[in-house]
Amino acid sequence: MKKIEAIIKPFKLDEVKEALQEVGLQGITVTETKGFGRQKGHTELYRGAEYVVDFLPKVKLEIIVTDTMLERTVEAIQTAAHTGRIGDGKIFIYNVEDAIRIRTGERGDDAI
Repeated sequence: MKKIEAIIKPFKLDEVKEALQEVGLQGITVTETKGFGRQKGHTELYRGAEYVVDFLPKVKLEIIVTDTMLERTVEAIQTAAHTGRIGDGKIFIYNVEDAIRIRTGERGDDAI
């Protein structure tokens, strides 16, 4: 099993969710977050005063998939979240040792 964490632009969430449903994904956790990468935020003007916006709004997706679903899932996220502009985001992939469904006690692939 693998855990996929993806940091994407908030306005791409619906497109990514639809793409994941098309590949057969059943569960996803979404967190609204803030951060910056190479773009280092930007400056804005408010009532004549300039200020720096260090942290930009982002969305973090957390998904646990079987090894067989990994490539299709990553490809769906990558395609749907892509704009070609700076700040499109990142995808991280981790190994997962075990998963347990609390309600039934199922473990491993059966739990996801």
